[in-house]
Formats: sequence, C-alpha cells, structure tokens
Amino acid sequence: MKLVEADEMKRYTDILDARSWDPGDFELREVDLTDPGSDELLPIKGFVKICCRSTARCREYPTGDGTAWVPAFERDLLAGRFA
Repeated sequence: MKLVEADEMKRYTDILDARSWDPGDFELREVDLTDPGSDELLPIKGFVKICCRSTARCREYPTGDGTAWVPAFERDLLAGRFA
C-alpha cells in the first residue's frame, strides 16, 4: 500500500529542487504500520523516513490520514537538520 500520495511526492521533489538540493541525494522510504487485520474503514498509518545520503542524517514523519509530513520535511530542511 502506498502511503505517500502523488501530490505529496511532487511537493517533496519541488521543495528539493527549489532549494537546489539533489533529489538523488535523498532516500525516501515508506513504512506501513496499518494493521492488516483491521477493518478496511480504519485509516492507514505509518511513517516516511527520509535520509540524506551525503550527510547520513535521517528524519521520520508520520503519514496517513490527517498528517502533513511535507511541510514538516521542508521546515527540517530549512532548519539545517539534513546538513
């Protein structure tokens, strides 16, 4: 199951491009924590882990219904948490 929506991925890469960061220097991994035995009506949940390959710094952001990981990633990027 995909946790990251296409529009979120676009915003993520747009943020990197706007700041002249190489998207290839970042690894994005989705971790699905949704209970497979749960009712289909329950929301999906998990997190996205983003690592900067050149600095080996990683951050995790909750994903799923009602989350906003892209703005949190942008704040961390601008705050130098991947430098």
